[in-house]
Amino acid sequence: MARNPKWSPDANLSAEDQDRWAKTAASQHDVIGAGQLRDFGLSRHVVQAQIEAQRWCRVLPGVYSLFTGPLPRSSLISAALLYGGAWAVLSHRTAAEEWGMLPVSADSPVHITVPYKQSSTSQPPLVRVHRSRAFNYIVAPSDPPRTNREDTIMDLAAAESSEEAARNLFIDLVGSNRIDLRRVHDQLEKRPPVRYRKAMKHALELLTGGALSALEAEYVLKVEQAHGLPSGQRQVPFVVDGVRLWEDVVYDDCGVRLTVRLDGRQFHSTSRIAFRDRRRDNAAELANRSRLVYGWHEVHGDPCGVAAEVRRVLEREGWNGDGNGCQGCE
Repeated sequence: MARNPKWSPDANLSAEDQDRWAKTAASQHDVIGAGQLRDFGLSRHVVQAQIEAQRWCRVLPGVYSLFTGPLPRSSLISAALLYGGAWAVLSHRTAAEEWGMLPVSADSPVHITVPYKQSSTSQPPLVRVHRSRAFNYIVAPSDPPRTNREDTIMDLAAAESSEEAARNLFIDLVGSNRIDLRRVHDQLEKRPPVRYRKAMKHALELLTGGALSALEAEYVLKVEQAHGLPSGQRQVPFVVDGVRLWEDVVYDDCGVRLTVRLDGRQFHSTSRIAFRDRRRDNAAELANRSRLVYGWHEVHGDPCGVAAEVRRVLEREGWNGDGNGCQGCE
């Protein structure tokens, strides 16, 4: 049935209430709560009549859509917030989607967080309710209301299945969204997560050291540190064709003109990116720099092999360090 948010369920509503009704429906994507219906003077009998006439639909306890048929994501989000009450905010994956950190998953439940003592319960499969004792610290001024970026990332990391997965997700989301590391640190201090607290603090240390992705973190931990290799400089700027680009790792501080690139993409998505990287390779060659390129499969799956190749180039170019194998090396 087509929506008509300006349609009034009660001919006795005043012109002023008719206008307020239309604005309320529009702002909430054509869903409305039981408390709001009472404010308009509409009894439960009126609501039941609209449902029986197949004009409205009950979405959640005390929440109704002013239409029938599939519920758009925007309407479900409004319904979840109405169900959660005045203090409810979007959180976890839903907040991450609203912040643009993750793609929208239309089939996933809407996650909301409410103050710890509030009584709302999850309504699968549509709504997942979380409670927070630190509610006053986690909310950002936004429309629709949601947890701030830092706490959204912490919540997602805490929901991962392992410490390593939590660390990698934390690094990827903080790094790719350029979140202020001081704000992340402050939130970790104000609201230390119950799960994976050490993993997140370690992730923050890696981010502070220059790692902007899980791939870079894996390289630091499993290639450099585990094998006694020198710590390279990270995210070093350089200019190619008048454009400032960044190299992931360079070893100039060790007296070695070696660049290591960590490519998380499976393939170049555009010809422009492929051309830029060819120009970058040519610029490195003209500058007499050695280059090694690794992806997730090599760094995560065979860090010992990667470390052996990096050590070989470092030693060839004059590095005299004490690099040695890890426990996994033969």
